[in-house]
Amino acid sequence: MDFTPTEEQGAAQGLAAQIFGDLATHERLAAAGSGTDAELWKELCAAGLTAAVEEIGLLGLVLLLEEQGRTTAQVPFAASCVYGLLAVTDHGTGEQRERLLPPLRDGTAVATGAFPARSGLRTDGEGRLSGVVPYVPWLRDANLVLVADADRVLWVVRTADPGVAVLPVETTAPWSAARLVLDRAPGERLGGPGPELNPEPSPDPEAEAGTGREPEAETGQTAGAGMYGAVLAASRTAFAGLQAGVCAGSLARAVAHTTTREQFGRPLSTNQGVLLRAADAHMDTEAIRVTAYEAAWRHDQGLAYGAQALTAAWWASEAGRRVVHAGQHLHGGTGADLDHPVHRHFLWGRQLDSYLGCGSEVLEELGELLVKEGSQ
Repeated sequence: MDFTPTEEQGAAQGLAAQIFGDLATHERLAAAGSGTDAELWKELCAAGLTAAVEEIGLLGLVLLLEEQGRTTAQVPFAASCVYGLLAVTDHGTGEQRERLLPPLRDGTAVATGAFPARSGLRTDGEGRLSGVVPYVPWLRDANLVLVADADRVLWVVRTADPGVAVLPVETTAPWSAARLVLDRAPGERLGGPGPELNPEPSPDPEAEAGTGREPEAETGQTAGAGMYGAVLAASRTAFAGLQAGVCAGSLARAVAHTTTREQFGRPLSTNQGVLLRAADAHMDTEAIRVTAYEAAWRHDQGLAYGAQALTAAWWASEAGRRVVHAGQHLHGGTGADLDHPVHRHFLWGRQLDSYLGCGSEVLEELGELLVKEGSQ
């Protein structure tokens, strides 16, 4: 494994760091409230960073999301890339890629996803969906929503279509979230209509392993479930990268605070308890980062990475929670100020802790996967 960024990945990361650092200031974030910074989103798209994700892969996206996480910039970058660009690129038909990708590349269209699929959306024989998803991040900004029905078949839903209602909700993290209500809403199946019954099995069972999904089996429903698992694995990897950035930003603020804040005539950072807490937070942050890198690298190399994606998600949940708590605690009473920048890292870290599965849930999935792989 070699996680060294390519020249293209390094250039994209440097550009992202510059844009996020210049525009995602505390003042602008406070002014945005719980919504998206439209000017920042426009700048990112104009710089070609959304379109670049197709070229720099999932590992490149993880690097860009680290930079977003450091500043907690309020843009739908992760959601639109993983549920839009990468999902359509990896699983869409040629016609779908030609039609859906251009507006996603330039940012005129924004995608998000109703993941994980816990609500059991229903679909009829005409491709119309019904049901409710209580919480979808960035839904208020989205034109397209990737949803899964009860059989884990993926559908693209347009928020402007009849039968689709977007009801704003507020969460701890300012992610422009909303409730998705579908009432016989038209959906477009990702990957095309698909086989209905007994398709020919894949001649190469390993061919489906590159995105972490199971090989297509005996029905169109199981093929859809494999696609769902692949998108979920990619999204867990991407959001783990975002969590690594959130934790790095929280820790950087804590280090700056404890090295300048004095107590009893010396900096707080000279206290052994502070040093040990910061050191633990640093190691946790590095664990999130390296596991996200490994999962993303395996995805880009065409290797199975389902277990690695779950491992990254577990670290992002368990270690991420520890780090953002440490960052807030090391600020003392200042960390309890809701208007302080470090509190935003705390809110993001806690939201990411449970977004795609809390630590215990992800660990159970990982155990089941390892047992299944060991029995084969």
